Amino acid sequence: MNYPDRPAAPSEPLYRRLADRMTGLIETGVFPPGARLPSLRTFSRQMSVSLSTALEVFRVLEDRGLAEARPQSGYYAKSHRPAPPEPNPTSGGRNPVTLSPGDMVLRIFHDAGDDSFAPFGAAVPPPEFLPIGRLNRILAREVRLRPERTQSYDSIQGFAELRVQIARRMLEAGCTIGPEEIITTNGARHALYLSLQAVTKPGDTVLLETPTYTGFLQILEALRLRALEVATDPKNGICLDALEAALKREPAAACVLVPTYGNPLGHSMPEANRIRLTRILAEARVPLIEDDVYGELYYGGVRPRAVKAFDRNGTVLYCSSFSKTIAPGYRVGWVAPGRYLQAVERQKYVTSVATPAPTQMAIAVYLADGGYDRHLRRLRETYQGLQARFVAAIAEHFPEGTKMTRPQGGHIVWLELPQGVDSLVLHDLAHRHRISLAPGPLYSASGGYRNFIRLNYAVQWSEAIERALRTLGRLAKHLNTNPPRSAPKRGKPRS
Repeated sequence: MNYPDRPAAPSEPLYRRLADRMTGLIETGVFPPGARLPSLRTFSRQMSVSLSTALEVFRVLEDRGLAEARPQSGYYAKSHRPAPPEPNPTSGGRNPVTLSPGDMVLRIFHDAGDDSFAPFGAAVPPPEFLPIGRLNRILAREVRLRPERTQSYDSIQGFAELRVQIARRMLEAGCTIGPEEIITTNGARHALYLSLQAVTKPGDTVLLETPTYTGFLQILEALRLRALEVATDPKNGICLDALEAALKREPAAACVLVPTYGNPLGHSMPEANRIRLTRILAEARVPLIEDDVYGELYYGGVRPRAVKAFDRNGTVLYCSSFSKTIAPGYRVGWVAPGRYLQAVERQKYVTSVATPAPTQMAIAVYLADGGYDRHLRRLRETYQGLQARFVAAIAEHFPEGTKMTRPQGGHIVWLELPQGVDSLVLHDLAHRHRISLAPGPLYSASGGYRNFIRLNYAVQWSEAIERALRTLGRLAKHLNTNPPRSAPKRGKPRS
């Protein structure tokens, strides 16, 4: 058997490269559904690898939903359908939009804390994927050994030892930033809020991707800012020609983007686009607020360089956190605000004075002790396998004509459903079946994307999760053939 090469980063483990080759053979029908795959010994001999490596290959195929082990018989290719196509690029708006309140996001976040729900709505990693035990032991030790530090206000800029560790991590993103250029925050949301406060005033216009992270819309609403949506490509991010046109048409105070594994599209902006983006915004004198919370969850061998890495004027305010990788509940984020350091520091003092010291101390020790990179490698592999399972389930159970993104990092996918499926109605139906999802209008300043949904695949895979996806697909099929007579009466679902 010939195992053709598929594109893979050179630094990826051998077993993953071999698993990618086998994935290609299964997806192209060389091993059709039900076909017996090579035995471990045969595969080991053919590929000149150890039996343990061969076993890892087949475990990855199982995680991707492409193979199943049968007792006393070996591995077999599972029934599958071709992955759904990706959505088309989106269209932006002509004029800025003033945002209005809503409460659906609060409902989705509430459901995320209810174990009886299939947690596809909120993009929160499950505790089973995180180093909770180790972090909590470190936290308890730090509180015991350094009580004077944990019971007093930290500096406004944040715990110095943590800022050193963050500066080291940012080298991976191509950023040479000193600890003195970093301010810790109460999560990335706080960092984004402070950054927007520092560069805007009420009534200003802010440029956004469309669809965009619903948290941006909430912050803009709270700060009484207007949103101007710019056309976006599901693979490459914001369309730079459209961005230039928007800047010529409308004065903007800031641009807020997720260039790496954007939320909700999952796109990653090519490096050439990142360089051009910094040039466009620098010429227009518009600061960029870069949200990079998913940057370390890349599936390839190399982390994409942040847009901040190409900033030569100090006008990129870089925001991130540890919420998606190790500790959502610790609420520790940071911002590297460039020339706006003093303005952001002033806003932090006004809103929170300081970031809680104990959680900062625990994360600083965890990063310094090592093991974080090993944890990230496991997490990336887990998410890549889960994405493959979701792709297979959606291809199998969702209506004909469904489209979905295929991110190369993070843990969310964006689905375009047939026009007959109203995602707000689907949300209500799914809620009755204890399934949480995020409807498309949450990600639009103008309430668009009525037939789109975002799904979180950072879940512990189980029969219940598989059953929930099957039920969700059945509900979507029902709505597609039996659309409601009138749209649900409600305000814009943003808050």
